[in-house]
Amino acid sequence: MKPLQRLLFAILVGNAMWAQAPADQPVPRTDANSKLAHQQLLEKAKTGRIDVYFSGDSITRRWGATDYPELLAHWRQNFFGWNAANFGWGGDTTQNILWRLMNGELDGVHPKIIVLQAGTNNLAGVSPSGREDEIAAEVARGIQAILRVMQEKAPGAVIILTGVFPRNDNMALMPVIDRINRILAGFADGKRIRFLNINDKLAGPDGKLFPGMMNPDNLHPTLKTYQIWADALKPIFTELLGPPAAEDHAPPPTGDPKAARSAH
Repeated sequence: MKPLQRLLFAILVGNAMWAQAPADQPVPRTDANSKLAHQQLLEKAKTGRIDVYFSGDSITRRWGATDYPELLAHWRQNFFGWNAANFGWGGDTTQNILWRLMNGELDGVHPKIIVLQAGTNNLAGVSPSGREDEIAAEVARGIQAILRVMQEKAPGAVIILTGVFPRNDNMALMPVIDRINRILAGFADGKRIRFLNINDKLAGPDGKLFPGMMNPDNLHPTLKTYQIWADALKPIFTELLGPPAAEDHAPPPTGDPKAARSAH
């Protein structure tokens, strides 16, 4: 479906996803808080040493953010010594992540590993009935565009493409998520791009989350899920980087600027 057709379709059916720009087109966040966060991440990219670069939305961001101290402690417990830095931002769609990567947040960083987890925010407000394949293909195109930019800006990095996590706030989205992940698996070559799917440890075959995996919103992971993700990542980190060092030179963690202001 061409962009104009998508827009006309959105007008006809009132579907939030199709009123957005195509998933593979960069779109900036225009709110003041997101603009400030982008500036902070630009500075972060120029600071310290970054061997492992995490990119994504709030699912990524909260893990290693100053405004989630328990998750930050968990991040340090698992990744200290690998020079890992978190560049996630809450609420981002593939379009928003793409824009940030194309506007400086990966420039000159040269990480050895990139961990990407993206796509779930493109599904917000979507009613997928009868269009599961179409929606999955659209979201996957957005993720593929992110991969292309990452490879252009960090050609030496191995990208660990993490599958879209299960979400139970709208069970109708689970077949779409399964379809997206099947497409994402096809992007991996096992060398420069590796696909990591931990969903069978988070939910049953029916897509229903196991107890304790997500917060009450049925979308954002608990420490239990973050540990499962960490346990899947760490063997790859060890393979590519060796065991964690005794010192860590990653830049200091950042957080939500709004949360930082309200704390004062």
